[in-house]
Amino acid sequence: MQQPIISPSLLSANFNALGQDIEMINQSQADWFHLDIMDGSFVPNISFGFPIIEHVKKMAQKPLDVHLMIVDPDRYIAEFKRVGADYLTVHYEACTHLHRTIQNIKANGMKAGVSLNPHTSVSLLEDILPELDLVLIMSVNPGFGGQKFIAQTYRKIEKLAAMAQKSNPNLIIEVDGGVDSSNAEALCKSGATALVAGNFIFKSAQPKQTISDLKHLNFK
Repeated sequence: MQQPIISPSLLSANFNALGQDIEMINQSQADWFHLDIMDGSFVPNISFGFPIIEHVKKMAQKPLDVHLMIVDPDRYIAEFKRVGADYLTVHYEACTHLHRTIQNIKANGMKAGVSLNPHTSVSLLEDILPELDLVLIMSVNPGFGGQKFIAQTYRKIEKLAAMAQKSNPNLIIEVDGGVDSSNAEALCKSGATALVAGNFIFKSAQPKQTISDLKHLNFK
């Protein structure tokens, strides 16, 4: 079992000391910065916009993993490239013409991902899977941090991993929501290759050690 990509979610960072938290991630064994972009329409919450992403990009020494929880994401694809997104993930449920959206993300020079809400079956991605760099499985209902992990996620990951083995073996399978020491290893055994964690990292007394533990699945 390979070491997972670790993508700390800045939604859980201390915004009174955002620079310090960014530098902590820079100095840690994390691989990416995860940024959740919410519009108050697709999900019942609002998060940061383009100025914050630009600020993070200036300080970040690792790729920006940007997750759009917004309606009509096509309007902003070029702008997300401008402010520094390296991976851009849109929701299956928010895209009327998903293939065109994925092509647009790639045409703008970013890696393209699709996210699925807990109720959405991975089988719906069968036709587009070869085009994707990443699939993000939501293991909580999107919109707020700190929710309870949905156990059905393991089966979804196993099914997606089997699909990817046939049509896109290099696919990154990312999981977001309630990831911590109780489920990280089981998620990776199911087929996840990237883990997003927010509260588990930023509320830890030793966040860099927590990131290291996730990276090495080093839990007693």
